[in-house]
Amino acid sequence: MISKQTTLAGVILAGGQARRMDNADKGLVNLNDKPLVSYIISALSQVVDNIYISANRNVKSYENLGYPVITDQTQDFSGPLAGILSAMHTTQADILLVVPCDSPLIKAQHLQQLLNTLSIKEIDATVAFDGERLHPVFLALNTALKDSLAIYLASGERKVETWLKQQRWGITDLSDDKAVFTNINTYEELATLEAQLKLYQ
Repeated sequence: MISKQTTLAGVILAGGQARRMDNADKGLVNLNDKPLVSYIISALSQVVDNIYISANRNVKSYENLGYPVITDQTQDFSGPLAGILSAMHTTQADILLVVPCDSPLIKAQHLQQLLNTLSIKEIDATVAFDGERLHPVFLALNTALKDSLAIYLASGERKVETWLKQQRWGITDLSDDKAVFTNINTYEELATLEAQLKLYQ
């Protein structure tokens, strides 16, 4: 439950290896002359008090954007949950919004919808849903879950959805705007999105 006293933080997950983009650091890849991560910063900054960037490479480049950078507590690229856990241990906020660095169409109103779900339901986490499937790295969750998450990762598990289903969780239906889930995995996808965005400028 979110009240007026609830503090909010956001973490941008930029710690992946991007194998399909020649191991490029996706958050720093430019989309129309702006790094992908900057689109997420713009959306998050409208709804949270503090923003963190979860990155395991090019830390100085991310720090130059003006936000704290946190690294995984493990060195084996353990997946998004490792970045989420580091953020939960770093922040003093009550609620953490989680967004991947490679989905530049996400807007503040979509993130607010995640927060609204937590406000009206007796749950500790909510995950975005496009009408057909869940998108487990678009999350809002109570940071009090950090102990549960640490135990889960220590057991060798990595799957976000499996951990979520062990919590009091719900979904946030964003099926009226599925484009927000457009993510960049290849340079071809990047070029396609660049062309589409230029049409609307």
